[in-house]
Amino acid sequence: MHTSRTPAPLRRALLASAALLAAASPAAFAQAPAYPSKPITIVVGYPPGGSTDLTGRAVGAELSNRLGVPVVIENLGGAGGAIGAQKVASSAPDGYTLLVGASNEIAINKLVTKKVKYDIKDFTAIGLVASQPLVLVASTGTGVKNLAEFTERVRKNPGKLSYGSSGVGTSLHLAGEMIKEQGQLFMTHIPYRGVAPLTNDLVGNNLEFGVFVLSSGLPHIKSGKVIALGTTEAKRSTVAPDIPALAESAQYKNVDIGTWFALMAPARLPKPVAERLKKALNETLESPDFRKRMEAAGSTVASPSLDVDKFLAAEVAKYKKIIEFAKIEE
Repeated sequence: MHTSRTPAPLRRALLASAALLAAASPAAFAQAPAYPSKPITIVVGYPPGGSTDLTGRAVGAELSNRLGVPVVIENLGGAGGAIGAQKVASSAPDGYTLLVGASNEIAINKLVTKKVKYDIKDFTAIGLVASQPLVLVASTGTGVKNLAEFTERVRKNPGKLSYGSSGVGTSLHLAGEMIKEQGQLFMTHIPYRGVAPLTNDLVGNNLEFGVFVLSSGLPHIKSGKVIALGTTEAKRSTVAPDIPALAESAQYKNVDIGTWFALMAPARLPKPVAERLKKALNETLESPDFRKRMEAAGSTVASPSLDVDKFLAAEVAKYKKIIEFAKIEE
């Protein structure tokens, strides 16, 4: 009787494989931990206390509750937010290092200065968080009370009057240049190192006009230390509905610019991680408590249905046009 036999070398290989399988623990076949499985860091490119920091902390608290892990805020100020943004752009795309950034560092800085090495393409946009209008103001010493008087005063004094912003290439600077373009005005831009010295010169009547983020300007407007001439988004702000939008005037109907805050991750973020973060952010945007907190700080919360990639592309195109018109370069 003939009996088939397995060749000895193959038999030994099969026995060795079986031994390895028997020795392996079940954990060896387990999938990688579901995201997130450890603390998440949100980088804010400014010192504590500003509007971007406040937005980052509000988002961080909500994401922590919804994702079930600690969310740590890392303030990494410098270069108009670019240092913090660069860190996130260079981080591993694993969803554990995120950026809550403003329009300056995400979209404008790269267009203004060659020193910025990252590009908007180096990020995965999770979603828009909120926006704030800017506001054009006059110092009390000008005697200007409204937009019509502002336009007339500047037109009659071409090149003799100035407006200030918190720095070259900021959204405030770009808003001022957009106003100049739309109104066909000739004013000198005075860049300041932040809002505090800009405020001092406006309140002290050492500067005729200025552009503020609305939340920063409101205390001085309400106290009568500066005069509000108009906000810079297409519609009036729900935070200050008594201040007209510049776009309500035919002369400035195309003025539509503000500052905004977005949640960003490094490029090449895995799709399941991006979807998890987007879901948590959308739930945050729909939270009444979050909405109240942001509105108290002067911000309008974004719609969860907004296509953030289309929004960012449109904003970059808008900024490029203003920068080319004003020949802004740092």
